[in-house]
Amino acid sequence: MKKIVDDWRLVYKVCSLYYEDDMRQQEVSDYLGISRATVSRMLQLGKESGIVRIEVINPVEFSYNKLEKALERKYGLKDVIVVEGNVLDTKKESASRLYERAALYLSQFFKDGDYIGVSMGHTLHGVGRTRRVFEKDKNLMFVPITGGISQGTMDKVDIQSNRIVQDFSRKFGGTYTQFLSPAVFSEKKVMEYFLKEKSVSYIYDDFKKLDTVVMGIGTPKGMESTLISAGYITKREIEQIVEDGAVGDIVLHFYDEEGNTGKFSEFNDRVAGMRPEAIRKVRNRIGIAGGTARAEAIKGAIRGGFINILVTNVDAAELLL
Repeated sequence: MKKIVDDWRLVYKVCSLYYEDDMRQQEVSDYLGISRATVSRMLQLGKESGIVRIEVINPVEFSYNKLEKALERKYGLKDVIVVEGNVLDTKKESASRLYERAALYLSQFFKDGDYIGVSMGHTLHGVGRTRRVFEKDKNLMFVPITGGISQGTMDKVDIQSNRIVQDFSRKFGGTYTQFLSPAVFSEKKVMEYFLKEKSVSYIYDDFKKLDTVVMGIGTPKGMESTLISAGYITKREIEQIVEDGAVGDIVLHFYDEEGNTGKFSEFNDRVAGMRPEAIRKVRNRIGIAGGTARAEAIKGAIRGGFINILVTNVDAAELLL
């Protein structure tokens, strides 16, 4: 005798009453004269067989798309990627979401033969160490755009540019070069003499070949500053820079809310790396930063012309609007 649960006409009727007519399982049971357990099994069979297809639409995805377009229009950016947020996320979980999405974007953005400049910092370290695995079928060259030698680390993690290019080459494929120089010198003249050495100066030829630069966007406020932790600057120096109106740093160069760097030349001129005016000439300038504390720094970086592509999260995006 054929089992009642295998009667496809009845399976369809149970599913229709439950999903389309909003009956409860007990109501369907009473209406059709079958047990509630049979109703439950038929509903499950309806899903497994494809009679019932349940689709969950995330309305936030559409609002994020609108948010991205609004930011592109407001700030004249080539592209904006807004990473979804969750009110239950910890700070670490929110950062991980940003790193994962940024890594996916970069894997799709990089083209065969590209020369890619990479800055230093915790953000790019996080991007290079995500669990995502990508095809390594592109001939990429990663170039550190700031000096990558320092005696300091951040939370026992090496966030210097020479380490970042290694991580990126392993993550996305290709090869890398090294910038064998301290990131910050005690005196401008000492730096200028040092950078004349052929063992170091070659890096400036690589800067001219760059198709893309990928940079974190820092903020001088707070004791967790990457710059202090890495030994690039003292607490007193950074306090003075904040007093002078700095809202952010990019490739270790400080700037104010309008993206101007002039007021911070005493420090900026001692940074070994790609100069802001050279960064602005690179075709693709990707900035990665999220969180409400970074919104002001992101805005300054955009106004200064340091970035024209932004990967951020919804918290920062909403403040930017």
